Amino acid sequence: MQHGGDIYTEGILKGRELIDFSSNINPLGIPESFKKHIEEGIQSLNRYPDAKYRELKENLTRYINSGYELFHSNASKNKCLIEESNLVLGNGAAEIIDLVISCFESILIMPPSFGEYQEDAEKWGLNIFHLSMNENMEYDYKGIQNSIDKVQALIIGNPNNPNGGIIDKNKFLPILKYCEEKGKTVIIDEAFIEFTGNIENSFVEELENFKCIFVIRALTKFYAMPAIRLGFGISKNEEILNKIRKKQNPWNINCFAELAAKYVLKDKEYIKKSITWINEEKNYLPKELEKISYIEKVYKTYSNFVLCKLKGIDCDRLYELCIKEGIVIRKCDNFIRLDKSFVRFAIKDREKNELLIKKLNLIII
Repeated sequence: MQHGGDIYTEGILKGRELIDFSSNINPLGIPESFKKHIEEGIQSLNRYPDAKYRELKENLTRYINSGYELFHSNASKNKCLIEESNLVLGNGAAEIIDLVISCFESILIMPPSFGEYQEDAEKWGLNIFHLSMNENMEYDYKGIQNSIDKVQALIIGNPNNPNGGIIDKNKFLPILKYCEEKGKTVIIDEAFIEFTGNIENSFVEELENFKCIFVIRALTKFYAMPAIRLGFGISKNEEILNKIRKKQNPWNINCFAELAAKYVLKDKEYIKKSITWINEEKNYLPKELEKISYIEKVYKTYSNFVLCKLKGIDCDRLYELCIKEGIVIRKCDNFIRLDKSFVRFAIKDREKNELLIKKLNLIII
C-alpha cells in the first residue's frame, strides 16, 4: 500500500474492526466547530462554489497570519505574513504537490520521503536526483548545497514523512540564500507542521525575504479531515503560482472544504487540545517503543508518527502478527532507501497507544 495499511481486506470487508496505526490523523477527530455547522454546507449543495474562492482565501490568509496567536497563548498580535494573492488552492495537498512539481524539468528529492514526490516527478518526466538522509534520518545540508546546481528545484518535508524530522533553519538558511540568488525553487511540504507544537517551525515567515520558497499546507492531518480534500500552496513567486493555476480545473474545491476552512481554522479550543495531546504522546510513545525487544532504533520525531528500525523480524512478518492482534501498522519498505527492517507507527491517544505497546509486547519472535 503506497499510503499505509489496508483496513479493508482484513478489517471492514470481513466485519472486523482494526485499529489503524498506519494513518497519521489527529485522534481527536473531526472538530465540533465543523460538525455543528454542517447544515450550512448542505444548504450550499445546490449552487456552484465561488469560482474565485474569495471567502476561502480570506479564511486561509487569516489562519496563516494569525498562526502565532492560535498556536501560542502568549502571542498577542497577528503578523501580516501573506496576502490572498500568495495562495493557490488544491484538491488536497496532493494536487498542489503534483502541479508544482510539473513546473520544473529537474528536481532534488531527499529519501526516505513521501512517495508522491517521486511518482509525480516520474509522471511529468523530470530528471530526478536523490540525496539520502544520514543514518539518524537527518538532512545532509552540505550535500544539498553541493547538489542544488544540478536541478531547478528541491522538495523537502518539514516535518518529513516517514521519520518526522524537521528542517534546521540555521543550517538551511545559506541554502535558501543561494537558491534565491540562482533562481532555484525550494518546495517545503508542511502538511504535518501543526503537529510540531510550534508554528515557528514553519517557513511561512521566511517568505518575506525569499521568493524561492513554495510552502505546501493542508487540513488533512491536523484537523482530521482527509475526505475534505483541501490543500494550498503559499509563495511570493507569482510566476509559479500562475503556472499552477493555469493547469487547474475550475471549482476544484467543494463547499464542505470551504465550510471547514471557515470554522476549524479559528477553533482555538481544538488547536489547544491537539497541541496538549501531541506534546504528551510524543514523549510517551517513543519511550515505550524503545523498550520493545525487537525494535533496534526509534527515530526522533516532531510529528504524529514514529519511524522504527526492527531487528530479528521484518516488516512483513510484524505486519501479519499485528493484524492478528487487531492492529494495522505501516510497512516502510516502499519508501526509497528503506528496507524491510523499517516500520512506522502513528501516535494516537493514550488509550490506543497503551494498547499498541501491550500488543507489541505480546509478540514473541
